[in-house]
Amino acid sequence: MNNAVNWVLRIAVAGEFIGHGTLAIQGKAQWIGWIGDMLNVSPQAAGQLLLAIGILDVIVALIVLVKPIRVALLWAVLWGFWTALLRPIVGESFWDFVERSANWGAPLALLLMLGWPKSLREWFS
Repeated sequence: MNNAVNWVLRIAVAGEFIGHGTLAIQGKAQWIGWIGDMLNVSPQAAGQLLLAIGILDVIVALIVLVKPIRVALLWAVLWGFWTALLRPIVGESFWDFVERSANWGAPLALLLMLGWPKSLREWFS
């Protein structure tokens, strides 16, 4: 695998997840509203869930930066796709989804460069 491309993708994924994780940890009001509306929970419960999501995002970012593990990259792909798709679901433009293609595309590219796992064990290496 090309080492320079590997590092560019690792830094890109880490930057995206650290950025979003930090905003979540800080309790971004708009996201608390989305969670509250989608799950029909109080703003306090939505804020607590968002805090947990933010911590997980930062953990995923650090894993990808230090040693990309395929299962963490798969999570980043799925979570990045879901959170991009969430935009039009909550009433924002479809273009807000399109704009966030790199949020799931960069971790997918890195996962594919590492090689799609052929066993359960490979997901954790």
